[in-house]
Amino acid sequence: MYLLYLDDSGSADNSNEDYFVLGGICLPETSVRWLSYEVEKIALEISPDDPGEIEFHAAEIFRGHEMPWKAFYDKRKRIEIIQKVLCTIQQAYSSTVTFACAVHKASLPGQDPVLVAFEDLSSRFNMYIQRKAAEDNPQKGLIIMDKTTYEEGLQNLAATIRKSGNRWGAQLRNICEVPLFIDSRACRLVQLADHIAYAVFRRYNSNDLTYFTCIENRFDQEGGIIHGLVHRQTINRNCTCPACLTRREKSDQPA
Repeated sequence: MYLLYLDDSGSADNSNEDYFVLGGICLPETSVRWLSYEVEKIALEISPDDPGEIEFHAAEIFRGHEMPWKAFYDKRKRIEIIQKVLCTIQQAYSSTVTFACAVHKASLPGQDPVLVAFEDLSSRFNMYIQRKAAEDNPQKGLIIMDKTTYEEGLQNLAATIRKSGNRWGAQLRNICEVPLFIDSRACRLVQLADHIAYAVFRRYNSNDLTYFTCIENRFDQEGGIIHGLVHRQTINRNCTCPACLTRREKSDQPA
C-alpha cells in the first residue's frame, strides 16, 4: 500500500496571504518505519530524555515563540532544524516522493482553496498509483491527514469523489478509503508533511527558496513533467516555477 501524508500551510481565510498550500509525502508502507525514525532522530538530538515532547511544526519553529524553539535564540539554528527535517527525504528510496498544490486564492474566487487543493492532490495520487501498477507493482493508496477544522468538508468531498468522480470525471479507484485524520503529535510523517507544505508555501507566498530547495528534486515526475507539484493560478501565464515550466516546455515541443 502507498500512503500519502498531507498537511496544510497558510490559511484559507487570511486575506494577508495570497496562497494556501496542501502538501506532503508519499511512500510505500514498508518505508514508513524507517523514515519516521529519521525524523525521530532529530527529536532525540533536541531532547534526548523525552523526544516525544518534540513536535515538528515548521511555522512554530521559525517563529520561536514557544519552548523548546525559543531556547534557540539564533534564528539560523531554527531554520537549520526545518531544513534538517526536510532533508530526511533525500536519504529515502526513489519510491518516496513529495506532492503539493499551491492555490493562488484570488485566481479562484468563490472556490474553497482547501477543497481545490485536496481534489487536485487526490487525483494526482491516484494517477501515481496507476503508474506504479503499470510497472507491475499493483497497490492501493490511503491518504492520512492532520486533524483539522477542514476535516468534515474533506470527508464529504472524498465521499462524493468516490461515488461520482472528481471534476475531471475520474473515480479514484486506487484510493481505498476516505482520508484518515490523526493527531500530528503522534505521527512524525504528518509532521514531515507539515514541513513540505510550509516549504512550498514560503516559495510561492514569499518567494523564499530557503526550504523549497531541500525537496525540489523529490516531487513526483515522469517524462520531464513534474506531476507532484501544481501551481493553481491565473495571474502569470509565463510563470517559471518548476510546476508551470515543465508543463509549458513539454507542450511547446514539436509533435
